[in-house]
Amino acid sequence: MLFDRDKLTIRPLRERVHDLSTDVVLPLGSATEWDHPGIRETARHIVRAKGAQGNIVMMVGGHVIRSGVQRYIIDLMERGYITCFSTNGAGMIHDYEFALIGATTESVARYIKEGQFGLWRETGGINDIINKSHGEGTKGMGEAIGRAIHEGDFPYKDISVFAACYRLNIPATVHIGIGYDIIHEHPNFDGAASGAASYVDFLKYAEVIRNIEAGVVMNFGSAVMAPEVFLKALSMARNVARAEGASITDLTTLVCDVLELPEKIDGEPSKQDARYYFRPWKTMLVRTVVDGGRSYYVAGRHADTIPALWSSINDIEGTPKDHTKP
Repeated sequence: MLFDRDKLTIRPLRERVHDLSTDVVLPLGSATEWDHPGIRETARHIVRAKGAQGNIVMMVGGHVIRSGVQRYIIDLMERGYITCFSTNGAGMIHDYEFALIGATTESVARYIKEGQFGLWRETGGINDIINKSHGEGTKGMGEAIGRAIHEGDFPYKDISVFAACYRLNIPATVHIGIGYDIIHEHPNFDGAASGAASYVDFLKYAEVIRNIEAGVVMNFGSAVMAPEVFLKALSMARNVARAEGASITDLTTLVCDVLELPEKIDGEPSKQDARYYFRPWKTMLVRTVVDGGRSYYVAGRHADTIPALWSSINDIEGTPKDHTKP
């Protein structure tokens, strides 16, 4: 037997207590003096990659959108310092809710007791967008959501990373796991439509990685999605490169998270070390760059690391640290 989703009570978002509002969104130029050598070195390789027309990939977990750094990410996109943006379903949902109502995030502890966690009508509209796109021949989940926000009635679309990607023709790829996200609870969720859309995004991502030589891949706050998706896409890309007599070895990876790791990472931790199971370490910092690349790890809050990256890029290109749009 299957669960009957028609029995669910779906309530409007206006009845939800939101934990975050647009008050958390940082204005450009508000970066503190927080700094790290790994950030500065990565910024140098990003500027090099842009000059060489290499790909610069930013992969993020949902908490990055919640940390209020949207304007920094969008500004880097507009200036050519991010050429692909990848996230999980949570990142897409937070971006969508921010754009729609200027707020996001609910108390899991409160709403799971009531059996209402995630069951909000307007958020379920994401499913309608994906389903419609699937019926028209999907071009991917990220593109469908970005287009809907960019062209639709979303009062806060200026802080939507997905809308910016659509406007700038930058791939926005969403990598879901069915059952991971609140919109999968809803009666209008279509697993076939979402699966197809997310797979199109994976293939878009793999094509970006196929051209990652001399490029940069960054992971902010994704312990599972980013390293696993990158690993598979890089294997595909190197398989094709080898068949064509080429190679993909000159790449830079950056991982930013809150876990404390050794200052110098020159190998994997032992399997007896619990940090062995922190996938970004062995996958993004060691295994994928061992043949000629380089990697950097930075422990810090996203509200510090991403503005610091932005500031470091500004320093290299000679843009004032208080650079803001006219």
